[in-house]
Amino acid sequence: MTVETPPQTQSPPEPTQQTPAEPKPPAPLFGSEAARERTLQAESIIKRNTLWALGAGALIIPWVDVAAALAVQMKMLKQLSELYGVKFSEGIAKKLVLSLLMSSGGVLAGVAAASALKAIPGVGSVLGALTFPLSAAAFTNAVGRVFLLHFETGGTLLDFDPKKVQEHFTREYEKSKRALDQPVD
Repeated sequence: MTVETPPQTQSPPEPTQQTPAEPKPPAPLFGSEAARERTLQAESIIKRNTLWALGAGALIIPWVDVAAALAVQMKMLKQLSELYGVKFSEGIAKKLVLSLLMSSGGVLAGVAAASALKAIPGVGSVLGALTFPLSAAAFTNAVGRVFLLHFETGGTLLDFDPKKVQEHFTREYEKSKRALDQPVD
């Protein structure tokens, strides 16, 4: 006795339309050609925003110049974060930049004094207009250099520790000030 099975008319189930999320491509290795290219792009971002900070510092209204320079630094950190594929949060970035400024007392005093000079009519305005743009540009350049190194070593905004980079930040700030004081050839 044989049992006949009916012919199968059903087709196999369709695969689901869900595709797994594509994995994030690995970051270029430190020292590789791709990493060098990325570093050049980061340095270009820092240089461009240093010039913007120089212009923001030239605003004649005290403390508005500080706000404008901070806005330039936020823009720079956002651009660097995008370059390195790091999630950007403006609130966290502002806290980190202000922490860098507060933790290096001499830098804070210089930046605040340079902006406050603009409130003094006459000589104060002239001195403030001459000194704050350089302070804002040097500060922006130093912030960019510190974050470039942090991002290049795999860091994010969340694991950035301003106290650990304080010495490096102060060195970069002084180096930036000396470079900006040099006449252009």
